[in-house]
Amino acid sequence: MSLQMISAVSNSSLLQPGCSLLNFDGHVFFFGQKGWPKRSCPTGVFFLDIKQNEIKMKPAFFSKDSCYLPPLRYPAVCTLRGNMESDKYQYIIHGGKTPNNDLSDKVYIMSLVSKTSKKTTFQCIEKDLGGDVPEARYGHTINVVHSRGKSMSVIFGGRSYTPLAQRTTEKWNSVVDCLPSVFLVDFEFGCCTSYILPELQEGLSFHVSVARNDTIYILGGHSLQKNSRPPSLYKLKVDLPLGSPAVSCSVLPGGISVSSAIVTQTGDTEFVVVGGYQSDNQKRLVCNTIILEDNKIEIVERVSPDWTPDIKHCRTWFGCDMGKGSILLGIPGANKQLISDANYFYILRCKRAEEDEEEELTAQVCSQASTEDQGDSTPFEDSEEFCFSAEASSFDVDDIDTYNEDDEEDESETGYWITCCASCNIDINTWVPFYSTELNKPAMILCSNGTGHWVHAQCMDLSESMLLRLSEANVKYFCNEHVDLSKGLQTPKKVVRLKKQPMKPLRKKKTMKLTTPVKKSFLRRLFE
Repeated sequence: MSLQMISAVSNSSLLQPGCSLLNFDGHVFFFGQKGWPKRSCPTGVFFLDIKQNEIKMKPAFFSKDSCYLPPLRYPAVCTLRGNMESDKYQYIIHGGKTPNNDLSDKVYIMSLVSKTSKKTTFQCIEKDLGGDVPEARYGHTINVVHSRGKSMSVIFGGRSYTPLAQRTTEKWNSVVDCLPSVFLVDFEFGCCTSYILPELQEGLSFHVSVARNDTIYILGGHSLQKNSRPPSLYKLKVDLPLGSPAVSCSVLPGGISVSSAIVTQTGDTEFVVVGGYQSDNQKRLVCNTIILEDNKIEIVERVSPDWTPDIKHCRTWFGCDMGKGSILLGIPGANKQLISDANYFYILRCKRAEEDEEEELTAQVCSQASTEDQGDSTPFEDSEEFCFSAEASSFDVDDIDTYNEDDEEDESETGYWITCCASCNIDINTWVPFYSTELNKPAMILCSNGTGHWVHAQCMDLSESMLLRLSEANVKYFCNEHVDLSKGLQTPKKVVRLKKQPMKPLRKKKTMKLTTPVKKSFLRRLFE
């Protein structure tokens, strides 16, 4: 196993815990970005161009007959082939979380239409299901089984919101483990059937599942009800005769306690389990090899890579299976980089050097990581696992660096989701970008009144051009509530008035023309 650090050149902030990677013909594509897609890439799907230890993200396109695919975090993803020998395959995407933290119950099927050096086009179709349709969830797995020449998909585990009838105001968005039902889905006819098996007594999420032929092995996972990571190992066997399918379950020994691990396939019968968590605040740095042969499973510990000090000392990590025995790992880099939401990225190659060119084979793999908002899907684990339902007052000051599931989306501590004014309508659950410069946080501007306070630009009815002008100019800004007060407190400028010289009126001399002789004494009395 070799570990190589790489640098993300463009749009690296879009890579977040809970995203997914799809491998089409050796080309890796990313979806599940942070925030809603922008005009620069309305599909939200990017081609990861990795050259000379650098990642460049290039937008991908959808065909005209495609549906809209929201940027889902922590969905269940697996490949779907026409038959076991087929080289062509599609990706099934079920469930997940939207940027508004809504849960999806939809199923999408993605297939590659065309790929050139400059443009990649996909077809994305939403599949309608009937029967026992699985409820909206995330942190679950989906696998494809083959039996008697037929194929079906199996959905198990995950988390969902508390049912509406049981919700309270204080815990409106709290989550619970989904019931431990096994769902068989026939995508050809769109039919779903649920099975309740006595061996499965409690719900699991962020577990690992690997499938071969008609058998699925479920390993590890996290239970919210007991707040534990049981070392469980279940074997699901699916028989697909001409009549009704038959599903059986057996409990096997030799499981491992892990959640949010990543699984990659390195051979026809060999898989490698990397990362995850063994407790609420302890990463699992041990790696394991899973070997599936003759209806048996063997789990052995293998030599781990030479983890870097940054990986060893960070509290959280996330990642995804890139296919062909490679894994993309990410660790938070907020304390070491200028960009607060930037991450460090590594590529872990689990194959030997001489095996790197081998093609990925038919066995299916689907792993979930609970790095929710610090990882899942095929990433790592989400702090929901350990503290989603805890009250805010239950955290100690020493635990502020511990990963919290809502860290990525809930920026309340940094002030993005405050009530900035009486008419503020910015809500984390309903907000969508308003300005072209916004990605996953609303634009804010500082009001200079008093000691200063931040307000949302959208609540102030600022146009985008005015917002850009204010951000570039070195001037003080006052919000709508303080602009009049600010004007009243300003000292009026002293106006220098010009002194005007008074004008003396001109007195006209009175003259009198005497037509008759007048005595001088009379005239003197007249003018006195």
